[in-house]
Amino acid sequence: MTVLNDAKLEALLDRLHAQSEGQGSDIAHYIQRRAAAGELRWEGFDADTHAFMADKLVALEPAKAQFCYLTCRALGVRRVVEVGTSHGVSTLYLAAAVRDNGGGLVVGTEYEPLKANTARANFDAAGLARFIELREGDLRETLKSLEGPIDFVLMDIWAEMARPALELIAPHLRPGAVVCADNTISVAPSYRAYFAFVNDPANGFRTMTLPFEGGFEMTVKMA
Repeated sequence: MTVLNDAKLEALLDRLHAQSEGQGSDIAHYIQRRAAAGELRWEGFDADTHAFMADKLVALEPAKAQFCYLTCRALGVRRVVEVGTSHGVSTLYLAAAVRDNGGGLVVGTEYEPLKANTARANFDAAGLARFIELREGDLRETLKSLEGPIDFVLMDIWAEMARPALELIAPHLRPGAVVCADNTISVAPSYRAYFAFVNDPANGFRTMTLPFEGGFEMTVKMA
């Protein structure tokens, strides 16, 4: 028995993961070239970077996505927020967990219209669209209206946007809710503001970095 125990979904995910991995070297070369030329702005994408990344999946690695699925099953999640949907690969794991827990909703966020359209097609192909609400646009607007209690959050976005997202989500987290954030070691400087919020005792979190490649933060809302 596999983690998802869903052969049709796993076949789709295998294809999407392979597509994402195949784009990795192109992304690395692009970043190296722009950085060497002093053209890369780490505080956000410029027009050239937006255009280059428009068809890039940058999907969460399978092991991390499977971890999220199992965590969601263990928590019995019914309401999930995903910050940074891209083509919807990790969203499918989260929606499968919601489905397998008996139903609920994954609220996804995506800024790029082309990526949002591709994600919706993947949701339809997987038969999981009814468990997903994809909000398109700037997360500082799309996450202003949330219904709680929220059980689980996945942060897989440009790191500077992680704190603004968490500030909007935090009031809706139930005690015991889990927030996972990707690449907290590999791009640690960009997560400073996020960790300042997480480590403030007033906000009621406890956190640890899991030993996945690039760092994967698991944070629990204690109260």
